[in-house]
Amino acid sequence: MGGRLQIIYLFGGRGGQPLQQKPKVPGLFPATLREMSLARVVSEHRVVVTVGSGGVGKTTTAAALALHAAMNGKRVLCLTIDPARRLANSLGLSEMTTSEQTVTKELFEAQGLTLKGELAAMMLDTRRTFDELVTRHASSPEARERILNNKIYTQVATSLAGTQEYMAMEKLHQVRDDDRWDLIVLDTPPTSNALDFLDAPERLVGVIDSSATRWFIAALEKSSGTFSFNLVEQGASYLLKGLAKFTGMEFLEQIAEFLTGLNDLFGGFRERARDVANALRSDEVAFVVVTSPNPLAVKEAIAFEDRLRESGMGREAIVVNGVHRLLPEPSEDDETLKRHAAELFPDLDPERMVERMKRALQDERLQAVADRIEANRLRNRVKKSESIVVEVPAFERDVHSLGALAQVAHHLTTEPE
Repeated sequence: MGGRLQIIYLFGGRGGQPLQQKPKVPGLFPATLREMSLARVVSEHRVVVTVGSGGVGKTTTAAALALHAAMNGKRVLCLTIDPARRLANSLGLSEMTTSEQTVTKELFEAQGLTLKGELAAMMLDTRRTFDELVTRHASSPEARERILNNKIYTQVATSLAGTQEYMAMEKLHQVRDDDRWDLIVLDTPPTSNALDFLDAPERLVGVIDSSATRWFIAALEKSSGTFSFNLVEQGASYLLKGLAKFTGMEFLEQIAEFLTGLNDLFGGFRERARDVANALRSDEVAFVVVTSPNPLAVKEAIAFEDRLRESGMGREAIVVNGVHRLLPEPSEDDETLKRHAAELFPDLDPERMVERMKRALQDERLQAVADRIEANRLRNRVKKSESIVVEVPAFERDVHSLGALAQVAHHLTTEPE
């Protein structure tokens, strides 16, 4: 039995659940903690995008929303980015793959759940998505092969600034036109700064069309199928000749061919980036900002909500994961608690155990108050916007099964009484 469960049992809870008594802390704990649910968001949109910093439960939130929609009859694709292994386990899969995997009815039934629709999951393959983009926008089959077979491209295609974030949006843009799915839930890449996701198209296009790229291409000219130094750009050529002594001319040629190829794609990339950005502003797309009660995470969630509003994107909700609930003070006196402790743990000192339980309870209550302060700060900050705030309580264990994922979905989508 864990420490918190011992507290709950000894101090009046049953079955691992705290007492249903409302804590009496005027002004801090509102009567209704959940103003609305995400059921409407899921039912009224074709695309739901979860965004937020790393480690706040963003991937779990995306999977839980996908599961809820599938259980209620929708055909759902959950597209995730570099998920933790426990997410695959929670969906009943051995691992996440870059191809669609169906979560079968049998897996749901084994957890006592009913699947009325369909649920599939897949992991983004950044390189394959980039290859598809090159294939689509290359000016000729020869240009396409030059880029795809370029040694520099094969090394940096997945590591250019903004590549993973942009390819996530590109993949979303592709699958949203697939009529097999009623709903697509996208879990955005883990990042220390969630705003990187919205900046990705401009960042990637900026790399392709940067002044450094143009300078490099101008310094080298291609004739008879090979690159040579451009005498017109004498200063740049002199510098590159010095660099070639250390790297070799073949390496510079590979870079030049890579940059020239990207420059050839620039018009298509820029147009596609504009299409992707516009698609994310359509009415069928809903953004769900995910955070934790941690002050830094809340600060970033507020910044992201502001940025979505400024960008004209549909920020529908903010999810606060891992909120500790305020457990009540003991309902029994110390002597009664010691007697209960002695009955439960006859080999332990009951007086010392009750003392330790009280300290643990106090720590839990302090954490709950801290979480409530941050959750209320978030609510007050966004109350004038169109975003709703939904809280998910802290669980005793990690989410590692469809049943546990369904519990998260319940908190996300159940309307308040």
